[in-house]
Amino acid sequence: MVEERAALRAAVRGLLGGRIAAESVWARLCKEIGVGGLTVPEEYGGSGATLGEAAVVLEELGRVLSPAPMLGTVVAVHALLGSGDDDARARLLPAICAGETIVAAAWQGSGTVSADGLVSGVFRDVPAADVVLVVLDGALHEVDTGIEVAATLDLTRQLGTLRLHGVPGRRLSGPAPELRDIACAALAAEQLGTAERALELTVAYVQERCQFGRPIGSFQVLQHRLAEAYVRVQAARSAAEAAVQAVADGAAEAPLLAAAAKVTCSETVRAVAAEMVQMHGGIAITWEHDAHRYLRRAWVTAQTFGTPESHVARLTPTLLSAAD
Repeated sequence: MVEERAALRAAVRGLLGGRIAAESVWARLCKEIGVGGLTVPEEYGGSGATLGEAAVVLEELGRVLSPAPMLGTVVAVHALLGSGDDDARARLLPAICAGETIVAAAWQGSGTVSADGLVSGVFRDVPAADVVLVVLDGALHEVDTGIEVAATLDLTRQLGTLRLHGVPGRRLSGPAPELRDIACAALAAEQLGTAERALELTVAYVQERCQFGRPIGSFQVLQHRLAEAYVRVQAARSAAEAAVQAVADGAAEAPLLAAAAKVTCSETVRAVAAEMVQMHGGIAITWEHDAHRYLRRAWVTAQTFGTPESHVARLTPTLLSAAD
């Protein structure tokens, strides 16, 4: 398992090339590596892998701020597999594996479904997609609109509010599965990659940038700040990996660990991105420099699928009860 994941990581990193990836990279990732179908059963053209393998890809995509729709795909595949709708699976999963159809899930929001199946509502944190699986009334409603959600502060990825006004929908059989835990765990893996790469780039820069005749990385105050950032990243890795494993196993503690990972990784990526900007100086506030993009991605993902503060508030009663 470890060797297989290492090979997967090397393949994805090699294809991405260490640079901020273009939107067109998704087709190559699906065709050459099969990332779109990692968690899809083999009967539908996928690899039948787990969230653990998907997390490896998400981490690598997070490193280069890729706009590739892996995050939304992982959640959507989970929704389809948990829906119990064989027809929807047969229609959508092979196309997802091939990278031909981008499917997302909209589960944070509210709306209504009319008697004739028209869907209306407002949902947040939804990526652009060809097909959206909207969670309403405890079921999934397939909305084939080709709608593009509004861009957010992070211009490297389309993610925003989805507004539906009487759009034709198809109700999938079976109940809608829980999506919050897998979404938070998957996002935590992506945030981990972003934070780790931001730290790597910053460490490299302070070894090259000179002031007073020596690299600024030799200044003790910067060394201390980078050491703290490193500790943060390692803690984030532990939290993300624990959450991914728990969600993949369907463990009872998955909700707690997924929320803890979302909090830890959100705070880490914001802190590390802020240090990246500070240590790169004025150049970091321009779009010509990647530090600016890392900061934007960090702040947007920290708000995605619930702020750290909201997750802490949600879990506080459980934690206090366990402490008694």
